[in-house]
Amino acid sequence: MPKYLFRSRYNPEGAQGLLREGGTGRRAAAQRTIESLGGRIESFYYAFGGTDLFTIAELPDNASAAAINLVIAATGTISSETVVLLTPEEVDEAAAKQPDFRRPGA
Repeated sequence: MPKYLFRSRYNPEGAQGLLREGGTGRRAAAQRTIESLGGRIESFYYAFGGTDLFTIAELPDNASAAAINLVIAATGTISSETVVLLTPEEVDEAAAKQPDFRRPGA
């Protein structure tokens, strides 16, 4: 199953919700959301700095990851960026492919 890294940042309203529910409450909510699409959370960590939350999740497909981003964005309380994660084997597979490509200006 494909893996995705969600980097999220709370706005002030979202941070107020986090203060009310706590970190474990928000983790449980995220787990329910991801499981409702047939996925599972692999890791869930809060952080200091520009990103407030890092979540790695397995999901069935890109459409499921996009659905999560849509419902998150619709709340207006969290902004999120999603990164598709690749295994070393998938990188090997990509490196073995020979696409027909011409660099710009060549």
